Amino acid sequence: MKLWQKKHISVHENIDRFTVGDDRFWDLRLAPYDLNASLAHAQMLGKVGLLSSKEVQQLEQGINHLLEEVKRGTFVIENHFEDIHSKIEFELIQKLGDVGKKIHTARSRNDQVLVALQLYFKDEIKHIKILTKSVFDIWIKLADQYQNVLLPGYTHLQIAMPSSFGLWFSAYAESLIDDLNILNAAHTICDQNPLGSAAGYGSSFPIDRTQTTASLSFSDLKYNVVAAQMGRGKIEKSIAYGLSSIAGTLSRFSMDICLYMSQNFDFISFPDDITTGSSIMPHKKNPDVFELIRGKCNALQALPNQLTTMGLNLPSGYHRDMQLFKGPIMEAIDTLKDCLEMMTFTIEKVKVHDSILRDPTYNYLFTVDALNKLVTEGVAFRDAYQQVAESVSNGTFVPPSNLTHTHQGSMGNLCLEAIQKKFDAQY
Repeated sequence: MKLWQKKHISVHENIDRFTVGDDRFWDLRLAPYDLNASLAHAQMLGKVGLLSSKEVQQLEQGINHLLEEVKRGTFVIENHFEDIHSKIEFELIQKLGDVGKKIHTARSRNDQVLVALQLYFKDEIKHIKILTKSVFDIWIKLADQYQNVLLPGYTHLQIAMPSSFGLWFSAYAESLIDDLNILNAAHTICDQNPLGSAAGYGSSFPIDRTQTTASLSFSDLKYNVVAAQMGRGKIEKSIAYGLSSIAGTLSRFSMDICLYMSQNFDFISFPDDITTGSSIMPHKKNPDVFELIRGKCNALQALPNQLTTMGLNLPSGYHRDMQLFKGPIMEAIDTLKDCLEMMTFTIEKVKVHDSILRDPTYNYLFTVDALNKLVTEGVAFRDAYQQVAESVSNGTFVPPSNLTHTHQGSMGNLCLEAIQKKFDAQY
């Protein structure tokens, strides 16, 4: 069944296969959102006099019955239905007869798809934020726990300056705040009610879009009906930027993990049940989880460009190209949630090695501290630089015994409470 199908006219099976694509698979996720939007729509139609109170009551009962099926996991979209929208309308007609045929009054499949997707996206953004908070909380906890354990800092992958595990963990924690900023912007774009825009040009029925906005808990209305339809693709792309930003942070952290676990670094380790082995090398403890997080999250960096390219130069109004946004963005949401969950599960089991800087390999980490000590004793900065450089060159450099990093954000003053407050403000 198709909502647009006319009597005695059927589309060729090849056209049906190609145009429907994977919609039935992805649309099952939209079932509760489409049903709740249909419920709000029916109640609004009753308010404006397009449905009687009895008809509204019948539709409420029919929709709630289908919602129960969704909750039980017994709701399916058979192959002869084009999508979730045609399935729901068919079921309402089967249960309610002519009353079910009235549910599509004053709306189009276009705004039906939009409102279901946007409700779904809002929920998924909320879930991703919860998972992101779990990672943030662990990183902040580890930063506090290991704030005094020193770690080499690198630039150009060359030994640079002293760092600490506290500085390292909290750096990634604070980076997540920037990622949430982008995700929150996507939520703001998504949190505008498109229902009532119909096929993109509104309706001659006297509908009340303010009521459905309140019923569906949207913060605002997408007023212009053409703009509402033009949001398809833009919304997915904005979410993709938020997903890829969080993914970028996870990927970079995972790369650090892979480096730090190697025998050449040996900064951290994990229990055996977190690592994997080799089929021929008995000694191997591989960071496969973090390599896969890195790979999956790197793949997500392509998503914004993919969606941008698919929607490039589309004129105003609806086009079937827009259907192609659904699968990639839903798959990306699944991928990121999985990566966040695995990061939370694994990283809390990390074992930090606390005597790394005893290795004389890292003596040159302290050249800047030695230079700064000379400056505080009255030596001009450039002269102090040359003195330390000369001691390095002739092999007489002796690292200072005391470190005094006290400014805000340095390893001696991590400002973890301030970072926590900043996160809470975005969360």
